[in-house]
Amino acid sequence: MSSEVEVASPQEAYCGKRALDIVAAAAACTAFTPAAAVVTLAKWLEDGGSPLFLQTRVGRGREPFTIFKFRSMRAQRVTLVGQWLRRTGIDEWAQFLNVCRGDMSVVGPRPLTADDLRRLGWTDDRTDWRFATKPGITGLSQLFGGRSARASLRLDRLYLRRQSLSLDLRLIALSFAANVVGKRTIRRLRQRSKDRRQGAYCI
Repeated sequence: MSSEVEVASPQEAYCGKRALDIVAAAAACTAFTPAAAVVTLAKWLEDGGSPLFLQTRVGRGREPFTIFKFRSMRAQRVTLVGQWLRRTGIDEWAQFLNVCRGDMSVVGPRPLTADDLRRLGWTDDRTDWRFATKPGITGLSQLFGGRSARASLRLDRLYLRRQSLSLDLRLIALSFAANVVGKRTIRRLRQRSKDRRQGAYCI
């Protein structure tokens, strides 16, 4: 792993980030309550199980916390309702409860399990900078999905060095759009825009 990724100087969280978290979480919990009721009913009709999935993730300072998600699997298989939840990103909505509790921010690095960190090789102090802030429901890595551990780490590093109110608001808006049209569509649109810019440079 290159020193460019290993040695990072994350910017301190901007003043008002927690206020944005509280306002956004309160608004989301209010706006999404009807949809959450529909998801709960759909999961009950599908398999009679709990709509929520709880799992231990690694948070700020590498401290463990319990994350809430709408359950998308049963018996190690993604259900029909679960496919829709994942495609739209609605399975992440329950994490606004984590934001209210202070475990997470609305925007930040992806919350990972201890097994994920071991698999990615992010368990030593060279990646401690990534855990200097709370993980987020959305973020650069969640929206634009690095195709490798290095790419994901670069996206996390980029966010931590440039985090600001305006960037968070843009990422929240993109996340809302992804819930409406799907994450794949957002990524395709971003790739087309990137290709057009590169084409313009070649003219």
